[in-house]
Order: sequence, then structure tokens, then C-alpha cells
Amino acid sequence: MDSATPKLDTTQLALNRTWLANERTLMAWVRTAASQISFAFTIYKFFQYENGHQPSVQKGLFTPRYFALMLVSIGLISLFLATVQHRKEIHRLTPQMAGPPRSLAGLMSWLISIFGILVLLSAIVRQ
Repeated sequence: MDSATPKLDTTQLALNRTWLANERTLMAWVRTAASQISFAFTIYKFFQYENGHQPSVQKGLFTPRYFALMLVSIGLISLFLATVQHRKEIHRLTPQMAGPPRSLAGLMSWLISIFGILVLLSAIVRQ
């Protein structure tokens, strides 16, 4: 081995792999929540368009609006719980890492959460 080649610290590499695994896991939750929120918004808007400007007729308890509200809420709750779990793991890893990177998955989580809250408010306010 050449003396100019730096020796790889296997512990640091393992910590980096764990960090990246946590990032990938949160991004999977972000994708799932974004899909749920988008699907819920699409269902809500589709049936709103189908009804036109007629007053909404309640046909049972499970209307498209309530379905959309529930699906957006489930997406937001799952994203919140995944973000909390991610933060706990990051705080557990941070003291052991030399200069831990910023979590881009955490940033995406907050952006999708804001998007979901706006969709939820839109569905609540507009009957």
C-alpha cells in the first residue's frame, strides 16, 4: 500500500452508511406521503369537477371529500412520525460522526409537510 494513500476509517464509513440508510428511509416515507396527498387531492378535485357548481349532496358518510381529508391526514401523520424517528436516529449518530452532513431528506420532509397542510386546509375550507 502506498504511504500517500490515506487509511480508510471503517467506523466512519459504517456511520456514513447508517446515515445514508436513514436518509433513504425518510425519503421513502416522503415519497409515500407525497403520493397519498397527491392522490387525495386528485380524488377531491375530480369529484368536485364532476359535481360542478351544484350544492354537494351527501350520499352516506364516506364522501370523496372525507376520503381526501382522511388520506391527507394519514399521509401527514405518517410523515410526521417518520420525521420524528429520523431525527432521533440522527441525534443518536451525530456525536459519533466527524462533521455530520446536513439532512436533505429532513428538508424535503418539511416541504412536503407544508404542501400537505395546504392541501388539507384547502379541502377543509372549500366545501
